[in-house]
Amino acid sequence: MSFRRFSTQTLVAAALLLAGCRDKEVVSYRAPRDSAAPVERPKKAMADAAAQGQLPDGHPPIGGAPAGGAMGNMAAAGLPDGAVSKNNALAWTAPASWQERAPGSIRKGSYTVPGEGGAVGDLSITAFPGDTGGLHANVNRWRGQVGLAPISDAEVEKSIEHFEANGLHMEIVELVGTSGNPPMRLLGAIVPHEKETWFFKLTGPDALVASQREAFRTFLTTIKVR
Repeated sequence: MSFRRFSTQTLVAAALLLAGCRDKEVVSYRAPRDSAAPVERPKKAMADAAAQGQLPDGHPPIGGAPAGGAMGNMAAAGLPDGAVSKNNALAWTAPASWQERAPGSIRKGSYTVPGEGGAVGDLSITAFPGDTGGLHANVNRWRGQVGLAPISDAEVEKSIEHFEANGLHMEIVELVGTSGNPPMRLLGAIVPHEKETWFFKLTGPDALVASQREAFRTFLTTIKVR
């Protein structure tokens, strides 16, 4: 009888131990599934990231990359459907000296801007839903692209030029980097239109882009609603 009581107690203890092990297996299995759930970033964190030259999680880079690169294809870029505007609300006329390229999946327009001594600049035209973080964040992101530190909202306001053309309001930005040989210059225009934001950006060697300043401004005057 004592042997039977001992065996029964042993079997019960073993059953409880096995049950405990099964519970632990369930917990360890669920944990990684739960941790994979998306977490919405606070607005302040998104703004801080944009001010440092970054974009919120899941947002595509604005301005794209030269045609033919990885960013010339939506799948290669890993962009979700709808991240880039599918509308073609605006039209423009580029200077005759700018060489048009195939825009790819992300850009609305793409041009090579030739300069002296074989130098070339890149003109990109992109459009995204919403305000992509707002004017201040976008200017600071562009500053980061040419190696400049972010500045305050008040300083951003002082650095931009407001421009009107064909019923469109534009904010023009000109930035010169401090690194590189030669350093880079950026001429950009941010154009809000019908809950979207369009970006017209010329980047390249300092002297080349500076020589295109008037051509770029004339180009902006041709932008209009289709």
